[in-house]
Amino acid sequence: MEEKRGSSSGFWRWVIASVLFRLILVYFPKNLHLSSRPEVSTPLTSLRRLAEGYWLKQSSISPYAGSMYHGSPLLLSILGPLTALRIEGHPDHLLCSLFFLLVDIINALLIRATGRCIQDAYGRTLKSLDLVKPSEASEIILSGDLAALVYLWNPFTIVACIGLSTSPVENMAIIVSLYGACTGLVPLAAFGWVIATHMSLYPAVLIVPVILMLGYGPDAPPSKVFLQKKHEKSNAQVIFSWKQPVHFLFWSIMWGMHVLLLCGISVRQYGGLWEMLRRTYGFILTVEDLSPNIGVLWYFFAEVFDFFRSFFLIVFHMNILFMVLPLAIRLKHRPAFLAFVYVAIVAIFKSYPSVGDSALYLGLLALFANELADMKFSFFLFCGYIGVSLLSPVMHNLWIWRGTGNANFYFGTAMAYACFQIILVVESVSSMLDHDRMLVKFVAERNHVATNLR
Repeated sequence: MEEKRGSSSGFWRWVIASVLFRLILVYFPKNLHLSSRPEVSTPLTSLRRLAEGYWLKQSSISPYAGSMYHGSPLLLSILGPLTALRIEGHPDHLLCSLFFLLVDIINALLIRATGRCIQDAYGRTLKSLDLVKPSEASEIILSGDLAALVYLWNPFTIVACIGLSTSPVENMAIIVSLYGACTGLVPLAAFGWVIATHMSLYPAVLIVPVILMLGYGPDAPPSKVFLQKKHEKSNAQVIFSWKQPVHFLFWSIMWGMHVLLLCGISVRQYGGLWEMLRRTYGFILTVEDLSPNIGVLWYFFAEVFDFFRSFFLIVFHMNILFMVLPLAIRLKHRPAFLAFVYVAIVAIFKSYPSVGDSALYLGLLALFANELADMKFSFFLFCGYIGVSLLSPVMHNLWIWRGTGNANFYFGTAMAYACFQIILVVESVSSMLDHDRMLVKFVAERNHVATNLR
């Protein structure tokens, strides 16, 4: 009991330290120019573009006029007033900085609660299979606390917050959906999924792990483990239940109708819902803005012939969908981990990625610290992420400001970053499958010994 209390107090000390660190960075001159960095702000997450859209709306002009704003009209109504407020003697957009800081704290606490739920569910299953002894319980890492601190202290999370990117708000919607699914709060899970899909479209693929979480539970060993125990009396095996997934679909439809209604009211004077969908989802799918970012699509579509543009647009977007079903079949017993994999894949192949997307999946990755303890190339990936993070602004400066480089310099770092992310996904999935095989092998050996003793 004292150990848990000590770990809890240590967790809150680190949380407070992360808040103070962010507040110090807010008062740096011009916030270190992070809000203008292409790695932090994209056409969809830039607060400057949002402020422009709000100014247009206040001037009775469509916020989608021109080519500046392409985000949600609901987000414009929430954050727009904050961009117009100024506090004398304080940095510009101080209220926005405090808002994003609060969102980061909420995200971390939700990740912590989600991690505890996943770990408790998996621990109960292991105990029911006699795979964990009470004496070994103290050796299990509190992955929820670890994941929350990884998210808070991740440099990507910090620069996204200080750089006034709206990606923390999008991340919060995804985390709310996962938290609701893990805890069985179906309306909350549906609300988070609808808002996340409305804001950036790509989280729509998370409907698969969310439904699996509601049907199976947050986490469980593979089905082969239960086949090894067929001769034993065990109620550990989880059977898919359709009750909560059906409720989820119902609530998703309800929340979706409410969101469309509110959006329709907000943009009724500026072309209606069709104009909004064309300027938001259409902008995402057609990759109209080719300004540099940490993704690979901007360079590719800047070089490809217009005749082949539509074909490659379909190929790139279908590339994400092609991975959904195979991964769902192989990892259906671990829907929470499946959600991490989907988030990471989307962060790699989406039209306008930013470091805020990487901050989310790295935080979710830490939820499985116990299962992925033997993951290969961890140090190599750690050094790779650091190297790319340092080289990216240097290559961008050489290209844009110094004039001693070209677009290939910056695109090279983007390619390296994509490769490191792909290696991370492949190795994490491989390590999780190896962990499952180890469980199956351990149960088989134990049953074999028990049979010989009889």
